[in-house]
Amino acid sequence: MTFNAWRTLCVSLCALLLSGLSPAAQVALWPTIPFVRGQDLCQYQDAYSRTRVQQSGDMARLLADLIRAGADPKQSPELLQTLDSLIDQGRQRATGGFGMDVLLEGGFKAALDRVYEQHQPRVRQVSFFNPTTLNELVRVLRAQQRQGSLQSNQLSGLTGVAWGTYSYSPGCKGDVLMTLHIETQSGQTFNYQAQGLPESVMGQIAYQVFDQFQKTRFPSQVTHLGKTLELLGAPGHVLGSTNSPRKAQYACECMQARLPTVGEYIYLSELGNWNGGVDSDKGLWALSQERVMAPEMPNPSIVRSIKEFQSPEIRYFCVRHVVDKKPTGQCTP
Repeated sequence: MTFNAWRTLCVSLCALLLSGLSPAAQVALWPTIPFVRGQDLCQYQDAYSRTRVQQSGDMARLLADLIRAGADPKQSPELLQTLDSLIDQGRQRATGGFGMDVLLEGGFKAALDRVYEQHQPRVRQVSFFNPTTLNELVRVLRAQQRQGSLQSNQLSGLTGVAWGTYSYSPGCKGDVLMTLHIETQSGQTFNYQAQGLPESVMGQIAYQVFDQFQKTRFPSQVTHLGKTLELLGAPGHVLGSTNSPRKAQYACECMQARLPTVGEYIYLSELGNWNGGVDSDKGLWALSQERVMAPEMPNPSIVRSIKEFQSPEIRYFCVRHVVDKKPTGQCTP
């Protein structure tokens, strides 16, 4: 792609980026997460993974084995039915009751707390809303109940609800296929899915939720040296990728923004992906004046000329100060 063609593409994508993205907001979820049991995929696979001819052949071989073992040929079909009935009874006892939804809800909350403890962001974006007093909560728990409906005036702090579905997964090895849905007060919906053992599957879901709500979303703002720095991303992407700092600089100018300085890159990298920053510890990052920042090449300096590299992959994103009155560059098609 020629530079002029790339420049025209940049112009067309700028408006899309500026109008289509929004930063992630904090969400307070209703503390009870209902889980609805779906189709038992284990039983479904058991019934339909083989043709009727194959199933008949299996039954015939079982009958032959029983007869060779000394069973009365007339009673052999009844023995097969008894064995099949015992298997069904065992599965029903294992999956009966209302314990699975409680297990999944508790597993999700515990796993989410572990992820937050591991990364320790300054602001927690996902929490659980609980307007009741501790006395009321203890009363409900002692009665082995779950929190029910509340008065409308108690729900002012609620900004989202979550619910899920689960089914026993194909293979019949104890795994569950799990989905979790979150809908916010603004009407946004988020959906997550994972498969694994009931005691561990929610760890996968919890990290997906953490990444969705905690990771830096463009545009966003941070305070740097007493000023508000706005992170805009790149045209059409969260992070841009190019082989020329000049192209990256022009992309930012057409958004009425600029490339970060070395100090801003370092500060945002220290903030990290979970506190409004961007991890830029690896790779090459575009700077103005045909330069790049190479954090993994500190000697003699992390600031290098692009001439030192051949066909490199350079990443970038665009920033600007909110107090800026004039565009930092001019974008013309």
